[in-house]
Amino acid sequence: MPEAVETVFASVVNRNPGEPEFHQAVREVLESIGPALARHPEYAHARIIERLCEPERQVIFRVPWEDDHGRVRVNRGFRVEFNSALGPFKGGLRFHPSVYLGIVKFLGFEQIFKKALTGLPIGGGKGGADFDPKGRSDREVMRFCQSFMTELYRHIGAQTDVPAGDIGVGGREIGYLFGQYKRITNRYESGVLTGKGLSYGGAQVRREATGYGAVFFAEEMLRQTGDSLDGKRVVVSGSGNVAIYAIEKVHQLGGTVVACSDSDGYVLDEKGIDLALLRELKEERRARLDDYVRHVPHAVAVSGRTVWEVPCDLALPCATQNEIGGAEAAALVAGGCVAVVEGANMPTTPEAVRILGRAGVRFAPGKAANAGGVAVSALEMQQNASRDSWTFAQSEQRLRETMRDIHARCRATAEEYGLPGDYVAGANINGFRRVAEAMLAHGLV
Repeated sequence: MPEAVETVFASVVNRNPGEPEFHQAVREVLESIGPALARHPEYAHARIIERLCEPERQVIFRVPWEDDHGRVRVNRGFRVEFNSALGPFKGGLRFHPSVYLGIVKFLGFEQIFKKALTGLPIGGGKGGADFDPKGRSDREVMRFCQSFMTELYRHIGAQTDVPAGDIGVGGREIGYLFGQYKRITNRYESGVLTGKGLSYGGAQVRREATGYGAVFFAEEMLRQTGDSLDGKRVVVSGSGNVAIYAIEKVHQLGGTVVACSDSDGYVLDEKGIDLALLRELKEERRARLDDYVRHVPHAVAVSGRTVWEVPCDLALPCATQNEIGGAEAAALVAGGCVAVVEGANMPTTPEAVRILGRAGVRFAPGKAANAGGVAVSALEMQQNASRDSWTFAQSEQRLRETMRDIHARCRATAEEYGLPGDYVAGANINGFRRVAEAMLAHGLV
């Protein structure tokens, strides 16, 4: 990083102690944008970087709720409204025990650039709670969501801040949150949340969007070298919403996903993951992945090890942050991987990115590759505002076009700044430049 930018980063670390994920996300962007700063000295004069690294608003609140045994529980809720230069704050809610302010800030910071890359009028934000919905009854989850929204409602709105789902927050949770918002405000404000059910204002392809979008981005990357997904051996981490729909789209486009994972380990199925069975296990029964082998005798369950040890052509990390470290990257290289496309947010460590780069493995950062979810969320907001509803085919086509546009922006920007093929630089510079120009236009706010 240039010395002036290094000074800014040191200040960010000093002002935000004990938040390594946030520090990592900021450094990853700042290391890329030097060429843009050299070309646009007005950004430094207006302190754009310093303003970008400081959220517009941070809200922390307690969430008391009662479990099925009558015991009162207390969790902590968060909403970080990071940047609204391009539109209302937009970003998911994550319910997971690991959630704390640093995680929410890292995710919110990433959202700024992801939203900018879509070309749509939405800003960056994120939220969540250190609540674990796993093992909780529907009524416990409902009571938690109602308590969470009882505080959150005063900070959100269709023109202010529009949350969506993330890890631990699916259609069930969004439904409970929306119901409580409607109850408190006495308004049927469809656009206040995205990821809603189709029966009350949700959009076709929203559930599929992040996974589908990552695969569409991978398809575009491969096309640049005259290649395709047809016949490719693919490994996917995770077995939640993003992973399931990434697997579905890979299979539709001619590839074969041979392995996927959960927190206990991974399953290897050389004939290709049985998607119907995976959905039943994860979406209906909420079971562990090792149950897969009870139904598919030729499959192998491997516990306590990383799915990245499985040889593959294409890797799609779709689980959580920092799941591919140096050792995992080296294993992917040794296994013949030609491309890594992030379906999750920042799943690849800086060391791993360097190892992949040195080996010539193409790498697509999450802020570009997994932007499909936020893109379709914006399309859901558009449909809500116009009281319209699009077909699945219409929505999927818009998603595919959006991912092609994002890929083209990243590629063109990297080439413009003399860094051909560097999708990280292309994504960071393009997103940064768009937000910076809006911030300059708005003045000192």
